[in-house]
Amino acid sequence: MSAEGSVAALSAARALLFVPGDRPDRFAKAAASGADGIVLDLEDAIAPARKALARNEVRNWLRAGGRGIVRINPVGSPWYEEDVRALAGMACPVLLPKTSSSEQVRALLDLLPPGCSVVALLETAAGILNAPAICATSGVVRAAFGNGDLGAELRLDPANRTGLATARSTVVLASAAARLAPPLDGVTLSYADNAALESDLRHALDLGFGGKLCIHPGQVPLVRKAFAPSPAEVRWARDVVNADRDGSVTTVNQTMIDRPILDRAKRILAETGFSQRG
Repeated sequence: MSAEGSVAALSAARALLFVPGDRPDRFAKAAASGADGIVLDLEDAIAPARKALARNEVRNWLRAGGRGIVRINPVGSPWYEEDVRALAGMACPVLLPKTSSSEQVRALLDLLPPGCSVVALLETAAGILNAPAICATSGVVRAAFGNGDLGAELRLDPANRTGLATARSTVVLASAAARLAPPLDGVTLSYADNAALESDLRHALDLGFGGKLCIHPGQVPLVRKAFAPSPAEVRWARDVVNADRDGSVTTVNQTMIDRPILDRAKRILAETGFSQRG
């Protein structure tokens, strides 16, 4: 896939699925799960003694034509430099954990092959406070929210919505200001609890997220469905676009329709592949 195609795919992704980098037997299964992309993890899922093995397995997968986003270890960790060197010649997207500054992103991109892009995982207090600058950095194609690490830093349960709401909204606003696609929400750790996942998805949608990180293939269908426009939204969008004549204010079902509402309707139709009139 070209660099432009990779950026477009990441911008449109609703569900990204983590897979441990030391489990090559799971790579193809994860890729076939229906997720919009897989995250080949070299960080949290990998014990220190297995980092080198995971690095090698991920390289083999990519060299053989497999696709994936590689989550390297964070800047300043004992494994960061080796992770970056392992990606030599691999024009793949990189998920940078604990992104705390735009300087970190620029330094990483300087070390990566041409065509690489960065998904900035914002999961520290510094990263949240610097989110506008990070999201505006050239080479950042999407932001993601990390509730686990941020919760730990703030001494909060990662499922604490109230305590993390401001941080989540900051990432959404920073993404919009930088004209990035809406960010990816963090994981739901109760991977077998569909009720918990659906509740988290409603919360993420209410805050303006556009997708979610997944830790189990069973989460993927619910996540993709939640972030796809519903049939009712598509019908509404078609009605709004069909009512437009010259961009002037009009009404649909006794509701005022002006330019921002029309733009939202067009975005919904573009996401679903429907024609804008019909």
